[in-house]
Amino acid sequence: MSQLFTGAGVALITPFTKNNQVDYNALETIIDNQVKGGIDYLVALGTTAETATLSSEEKSQVVELIKEKSAGLPVVVGMGGNDTRTVCKQIDKFSFEGIDGILVVTPYYNKPSQEGMYHHYMEVAKASPVPIILYNVPSRTGVNLEATTVARLAEASDKIVAIKEASGEHSQMTKIIKYTPDDFTLISGDDLLALTISSIGGKGVISVIANALPVKLSQLMHFALDGNLEAAREIHFELIEIFQLLFKEGNPGGIKALMNIQGTIENILRLPLYKISDPLYDEIRTQYGKLN
Repeated sequence: MSQLFTGAGVALITPFTKNNQVDYNALETIIDNQVKGGIDYLVALGTTAETATLSSEEKSQVVELIKEKSAGLPVVVGMGGNDTRTVCKQIDKFSFEGIDGILVVTPYYNKPSQEGMYHHYMEVAKASPVPIILYNVPSRTGVNLEATTVARLAEASDKIVAIKEASGEHSQMTKIIKYTPDDFTLISGDDLLALTISSIGGKGVISVIANALPVKLSQLMHFALDGNLEAAREIHFELIEIFQLLFKEGNPGGIKALMNIQGTIENILRLPLYKISDPLYDEIRTQYGKLN
């Protein structure tokens, strides 16, 4: 298999109107900005999209709009869950026309063992007609997909081509690079670590900040992958404070605040998520004003 999903991906937000409906006009603008800003692929219905709060109809409409406006960029759709049979049924019923891959988070809440997660992903691989990006985010799911399990999965199925790694464990990411095939892709799940991960062989990021700053994020990642570390570091240093501020009170509250400051969206989240505090909003606005 060839190496897929390299470079700068974006975990698209779901903008809402003041009456808490999906703002499809704003979403169209965001997608257009990604295309023009040099982003390499689009990720729909991930964590940043507040997918857990979207109805089935809304999810379908969001995906259709992203496909329609993608301008040929690859499109990845989030399809995780904590019941293997339900995830596989969801895949069976889904229309994959225009979809290049799926992002599958580790099963959450029920805390399966490594063996349980291995068999979960192997069942998903049997069901999926498109490549799979594993998604490891222990802070949200309560379980860590270990490097040895990732390596087993990469060797066992040609469908499993990459992992979005958001454990924050540098040693784990290093072992993933060490033990997986050369054409398996390590993707940073954290903007803050994208440059660091590229130094050990990672091939990109699925970014949150790219929603607001696609040009800067794509340049950072492309410089890093082209070996121009000086230029990549310059952008990384410029963004370091805002990277941290965006996650200070949780995601996607920070990125929605920044995009509201830009005038792109309303600062609306769906409960139980809620907008960030006024002091943090002001901090983000101040830091955004310092960017070149």
